[in-house]
Amino acid sequence: MSSSPLSKKRCVPGPDPKPSSDCSSAYSVMFKVPSGPTNGMPKKDSGTDIDEGLYSRQLYVLGHEAMKHLQTSSVLVSGLRGLGVEIAKNIILGGVKAVTLHDQGTAQWADLSSQFYLREEDIGKNRAEVSQPRLAELNSYVPVSTYTGALVEDFLCGFQVVVLTNSPLEDQLQVGEFCHSRGIKLVVADTRGLFGQLFCDFGEEMILTDSNGEQPLSAMVSMVTKDSPGVVTCLDEARHGFESGDFVSFTEVQGMHELNGTYPIEIKVLGPYTFSICDTSSFSEYIRGGIVSQVKVPKKISFKSLPASLAEPDFVITDFAKYSRPGQLHIGFQALHHFCAQHGRAPRPHNEEDATELVTLAQAVNARALPAVQQDILDEDLIRKLSYVAAGDLAPINAFIGGLAAQEVMKACSGKFMPVMQWLYFDALECLPEDKQALTEDKCLPVGAGAIGCELLKNFAMIGLGCGEDGAVTVTDMDTIEKSNLNRQFLFRPWDVTKLKSDTAAAAVRHINPYIRVMSHQNCVGPDTEHIYDDSFFQNLDGVANALDNVDTRMYMDRRCVYYRKPLLESGTLGTKGNVQVVIPFLTESYSSSQDPPEKSIPICTLKNFPNAIEHTLQWARDEFEGLFKQPAENVNQYLTDSNFVERTLCLAGTQPLEMLEAVQRSLVLQRPHTWADCVTWAYHHWHTQYSNNIRQLLHNFPPDQLTSSGALFWSGPKRCPHPLIFDVNNPLHLDYVMAAANLFAQTYGLMGSQDRAAVAILLQSVHIPEFTPRSDVKIHVSDQELQNSSASVDDSCIQELKAMLPSPEKLPGFKMYPINFEKDDNTNFHMDFIVAASNLRAENYNIPPADRHKSKMIAGKIIPAIATTTAAIVGLVCLELYKVVQGHRQLESYKNSFMNLALPFFSFSEPLAPPRHQYCNQEWTLWDRFEVQGLQPNGEEMTLKQFLNYFKTEHKLEITMLSQGVSMLYSFFMPATKLRERLDQPVTEIVSRVSQRKLDHHVRALVLELCCNDETGEDVEVPYVRYTIC
Repeated sequence: MSSSPLSKKRCVPGPDPKPSSDCSSAYSVMFKVPSGPTNGMPKKDSGTDIDEGLYSRQLYVLGHEAMKHLQTSSVLVSGLRGLGVEIAKNIILGGVKAVTLHDQGTAQWADLSSQFYLREEDIGKNRAEVSQPRLAELNSYVPVSTYTGALVEDFLCGFQVVVLTNSPLEDQLQVGEFCHSRGIKLVVADTRGLFGQLFCDFGEEMILTDSNGEQPLSAMVSMVTKDSPGVVTCLDEARHGFESGDFVSFTEVQGMHELNGTYPIEIKVLGPYTFSICDTSSFSEYIRGGIVSQVKVPKKISFKSLPASLAEPDFVITDFAKYSRPGQLHIGFQALHHFCAQHGRAPRPHNEEDATELVTLAQAVNARALPAVQQDILDEDLIRKLSYVAAGDLAPINAFIGGLAAQEVMKACSGKFMPVMQWLYFDALECLPEDKQALTEDKCLPVGAGAIGCELLKNFAMIGLGCGEDGAVTVTDMDTIEKSNLNRQFLFRPWDVTKLKSDTAAAAVRHINPYIRVMSHQNCVGPDTEHIYDDSFFQNLDGVANALDNVDTRMYMDRRCVYYRKPLLESGTLGTKGNVQVVIPFLTESYSSSQDPPEKSIPICTLKNFPNAIEHTLQWARDEFEGLFKQPAENVNQYLTDSNFVERTLCLAGTQPLEMLEAVQRSLVLQRPHTWADCVTWAYHHWHTQYSNNIRQLLHNFPPDQLTSSGALFWSGPKRCPHPLIFDVNNPLHLDYVMAAANLFAQTYGLMGSQDRAAVAILLQSVHIPEFTPRSDVKIHVSDQELQNSSASVDDSCIQELKAMLPSPEKLPGFKMYPINFEKDDNTNFHMDFIVAASNLRAENYNIPPADRHKSKMIAGKIIPAIATTTAAIVGLVCLELYKVVQGHRQLESYKNSFMNLALPFFSFSEPLAPPRHQYCNQEWTLWDRFEVQGLQPNGEEMTLKQFLNYFKTEHKLEITMLSQGVSMLYSFFMPATKLRERLDQPVTEIVSRVSQRKLDHHVRALVLELCCNDETGEDVEVPYVRYTIC
């Protein structure tokens, strides 16, 4: 990580005064500002330009409007210890207008355990000034300056948001009262050892534009009554999902036209498919159709000032198992401020004298408190624990509270998401390490060096994980750094783009803590790398922390951790949502023990002929991309290089052989282009096929006025009646499609493309499109069930004739095609141009509202929304669980699985589930148990299958009926007698090699064998797997 100092200092004015404020900034102070090159990210010309390449994942969380508000907000962060630098990091990554760092203190040795931008050589220097150049590197769009003077009123007037961290209560009250009176939004954050506090005051009148950030819901209407109130019934295909108090609008309602285009109407939910609206008794009769859509209506919320809220607080509960804690800690933190004011220091760690004094101060605070906050019984034990740890400064607590506080800053700037109203307290008393050496000597494998991986490495460095002589942290990630990573993966810089993530992250974290023993790998974890991450590797680990972005790899790592009986810390984020799961050997269930329901797929017939939502047209466009620019090229290359390709193709079921061979013929003969003009002609013809001819064929089969067998209109409900399009060269969307399709088609043949739209428009004038006449012999399936029931057969003579017409590979020496893999993040490759045009043209066919490029990219690219604040907070919780793992806690209730949604805000902490228990022959077992069988006998010979079977009969009273290894069946009771006799006397490993037709790899020390067994009564029983050790 580069941390080069600034080459110049210059005197510049303070931050711009807030437009709505009646204060004026009449002085200037010494600031340090970044100078020199912009490191690959150009400076913005205006406050509303958004670099979508950088902010793309965050934009899917916040949206463009909220992002524009962020870019007009100047933020002051006061206090640059561990908590302050965490908040500053997150809001700089978020992309506010400017950040000013304020601190009048100098770096101390104690700061190095939590302030990740301080080095040993910085001791004695001002924390803000030392941190500024390192924070400024995070985002060149955000000027980062420093201020070391007093927080006077004139200075505060220049900010939209002020953040106070680790500040005295006296300063908080003074600044808080001023900010409240001037409409400046205030966030106060504090961490004390294993305790955290957060307070928000966003003024007496804040406009909240979106309280939860969820996509607005919509549903199809099947009936609206004329009544007071009117009752709306939705189609029963899916629940409407609305809540009472939501606002909705209507479109496409036939008959009761008064509903269309009205102002948003508040609803009351009556059931999963019904809700009531306004008085509709005077409206026209409802006939059919209609779409009802949720509308986000802005609302005003009001905050009390800090002095007022201190006396009469409202709390956000972070842990419902600790429901009474916020009130107790509200008293405790005030007492702590009094203690610090009197002594000029925090209570000494685990000092009984200081703890007793803090309890006395808390009792006095409680006695003076108003009834709303006064505690009937003060929890003196809790106050003592607060005293014991208050001097501590822990990186994971800072990460959690810092992530929350930074999200509150973004809410204050943007009006997006519900703020904390108004106090939040958090504690993690279960986590205090009993043996610091245990952390430094730990060996851990973080899998992934993305956003979560970067935060994990930073926290590991801060808490000293893997810093001892026998400690180690191994990080593996095969990806390279992309520009969009820089918005969240804070260990990377613009000049790191295209470098390997794992190497870069490891190098960066060594700057944070030179003593961390971190090794970087570029391997994908999976069966193919088990020779690297083998028995000896896993047996030397103390635990695994996943930082993965897909379920399959998560489940693989979970299976490995269960097999090697290693703790696993699993976490993930989705926008403002995040979760942590703790997997502890023999104590909890595993990650794979419970799974989310599978993603709901779109029916094939809906995609092909009956779309009713933009998601349908975008998926159709993605399928088009694969079917036009990837699969044909792959098939042709296989045909040309694999002599068995045709033979394998003929073995496919149904009409697949004909379709595959026709596709190869099209690519090699019928549609093979030789010039750019040929590619344009192909794209123009394909446009007419998809958006005109196929629609006309569909309407020929199902005319607009067609009725079903029950007398209902065929084109009703979810079936939207389409209309064909007429190509217009002056319509940008039409030309977009031709340009993108022609360039991609040319690329698959290795031909040169073009971006000259005017030339293409002229070229199209000479292309003849033959008249289309719908055919009567075309069958269009209405449902997937009908499609499955149809049994299409192909005349073998047709296939043989087609096969004979294909040019032989020998006649095409050196020819090959170039399959295109979809890449959503390159704006110059025509991929997203094609997807957007193809989807929106089809949406126009079916009168579906189109989607802009941003939304199309998220849906078609299956982008996971992400924001730095959530990642920081979640990893903070992961590392709190790490403390418990290292201590070796054995009480299930000590661990916490967690879920949070910072948008609401909502927090849920729960005890992990114990593993399900099973029984065989009065023996209880869980997923963590197994049979240990030593394959090598004392005489040095390996156990035969017969000996293996007898071992289980004598030792476990189990009769094995089937034995398998992976997908290989080694033994079964129904096996032919000759094969059985042959195998009984063979060693188990020899049978495995013969059945799987591959030798065991040299690194394999044990096999996993699965059993089906009967007990002594002949009953089938479920048993654990077998670990069969062979060396």
